[in-house]
Formats: sequence, structure tokens, C-alpha cells
Amino acid sequence: MRAVQARIETTLSMLLPAAENIPVRLHQAMRYACLNGGKRVRPLFAFAAGELTEAPSKRLEIVASAVELIHAYSLVHDDLPCMDDDVLRRGRPTCHVEYDEPTALLVGDSLQSLAFELLARSDPGGQFADPVRQLEMIRLLAHASGSNGMAGGQAIDLGAVGRSLDQPELDLMHALKTGALIRAAVMLGAMCGKVLTEEASESLDRFAKRAGLLFQVVDDILDCTASTATLGKTAGKDALADKPTYVSLLGLERAREFADDLGKQTLDSLAIFGERGQRLVELTHFITCRNF
Repeated sequence: MRAVQARIETTLSMLLPAAENIPVRLHQAMRYACLNGGKRVRPLFAFAAGELTEAPSKRLEIVASAVELIHAYSLVHDDLPCMDDDVLRRGRPTCHVEYDEPTALLVGDSLQSLAFELLARSDPGGQFADPVRQLEMIRLLAHASGSNGMAGGQAIDLGAVGRSLDQPELDLMHALKTGALIRAAVMLGAMCGKVLTEEASESLDRFAKRAGLLFQVVDDILDCTASTATLGKTAGKDALADKPTYVSLLGLERAREFADDLGKQTLDSLAIFGERGQRLVELTHFITCRNF
């Protein structure tokens, strides 16, 4: 994990515009939003899935960075006063607090654009051997980011403030808001290497969907059990904002039981891969047991 995290930090630092390039303030803010923070969970999933298909590391660096740029943009916009209005992210002032709201808005826009630019670049170094697959990867990330994915989940989340959702509605919201990008990270990582059989691809997709939901359930639990200092973001903010969560719906103990059951289902999806899926097994344990 530490090796992949360090690798992505280095790659992002090289791929992001230099802080001294014009427009300086925007580029400084883009680097502020992306570097020196975060668990890099989505790149970890991309690299772990890439092991299943013997994907070259250089391809994985590009794909993992593109997904992480989308994630970083979503956090910048998520923290804005018109959204969740948060002042702390990764233990530091949020982007709009450190800079200003208009800059933060442009940071999100620019990070999103850069993500797709990375996936669409010509390939003199052989990062993407198949242009058709490269185009499919762009489509997959776009779908995961848009109204049928992350942005759609955020819209449902905003519309649900102050009212109750049943579990199927909550599952759908988080399958889009959180799960879609985690699923994209897994599938894009696997697509960087050899083609999987249809059965293996379906099993990996099932794993990715369950892992994304598991991550959110654990996140909801941590929001009401961990401190702000531990989380690096404002603890308990969902409850204060009267947002629907798995804890508010099920209660803390049942939410923990649901997370345990989801963890087992997630691991069961990897059975077809045997020892080749060990990294994904380890990541499943990590997101289930993390305390930060």
C-alpha cells in the first residue's frame, strides 16, 4: 500500500500543472487539493485489479491517477458552501477556505478535465496498446462520474436531507455517489492488462460493486464513532445536517452487522481468482477494518 500510495503521489505531482505556471493561483490550488493527503483507496483498487491481468505499471499509473483526479475534484466541490459546506478535509482547510469559492469551483472543473485528458492522450510510450479499449475506458470513467454515477448520487444525497430513505434507496444513492468510482477504479485497472474471461469479468464487477457499498457503510460508521482529528474531516457532520446514513437507518450495531455481511459477500466474489486476488482480499479487509 505504501509503495502504491507513494507512486501515485509522485505521478500526480508530475502530471499536475506546475505551481508556477500561469494561472498560478489555480494551479497552486489544484496541487493543494490533490497532493499530500488521502488514503489513495481508488488507486490501490486499480493496482490490485491490475495484478489480476498482469497490467503494466505505467498504464496503471495513468488510470489510477485519472480516477484519483476525479475523486479529488468531487471532494473539492462536495465541500463547497452550496453542497456540504465543510471547512476541513484531510486534516487541512478545504480548498475554498484555503483559497476562495470561485477558485475551488475552477479547481474541480480543471481536475475533471485533466483526468480525461490523461486517458485520451496519444500513446507513444505504449501505455494503452488497444485504442478501442482506451475509448471504452474513457466511456467507463465518464459514466461513473456523471448523472448515472457520482454526480447523480450527490444529487440524490442533496435531495434527501431532512427526510428518510429506505434501505434500497440508500443503497442506490451510495452505489452511485461512492460505489461508481470505486467500481471504475477496479474495472479500469483490470482493463490495463490481459482480457478477462466473461465469467471472471462478471465476478470482478460484482466484487467492485460490493466493495464500493462496503466502503460507504464503514464510512458512515466512522462518521459517528471516530474523532475529527482521526478522520481528518469534520466528524458527525452527516447527523448534524440530518442526512440519511446507514447508522441513522439501521442503528450502529445493525450497520456494523451489515458491513460484516457485505465484507463476506465482497470476498466471496473473489473466489474465482484464487491467490491472484490476494491484493483485493487484503484491500477488502482494509476498508472493513480501517479506523480512519
